[in-house]
Amino acid sequence: MSAIHRFMKICLVLVAVAAMLAPGCSREAEEDKVKKVITDAQTAAEEKEIRKMVSALAETYSDPRGSNRDDVRRVLLGYFLAHPKITVYLTYLRVSVDGASARASFQAVLTSGKKTGSPADVIPESLGVYRFDVSLNKISGDWKVTSATWERVGEE
Repeated sequence: MSAIHRFMKICLVLVAVAAMLAPGCSREAEEDKVKKVITDAQTAAEEKEIRKMVSALAETYSDPRGSNRDDVRRVLLGYFLAHPKITVYLTYLRVSVDGASARASFQAVLTSGKKTGSPADVIPESLGVYRFDVSLNKISGDWKVTSATWERVGEE
């Protein structure tokens, strides 16, 4: 077998391997994009950026509690007014992608601090641990939250 034939065989094998791996890479990239939607919302919550948080929601957002996108915006506004400083810790973030649909589940630990100037401000106030199950769809090339359920951990 000539060097050219060997080279061509190696190239064909590499192309075949790349073709087999490509769908997995694409799926992983989509999972990373979905994770970024969640972590961007985490950052926006800590920065009290309601507009950024709501922009992650689809225009058609609707959850089992009957809330729509505007309802979520109002709840966030009230929450941010009541708590001067919010910290969000995400744990157990799992994502699955199936075509243009995705699900993310995670726990969020929320803490708050008050800005009173007291030494007690250093110790965060626990706002709770919540378990989230989020549904997303790819809309115009971007992952958007279409629905979500959540419950406070320990209050089942």
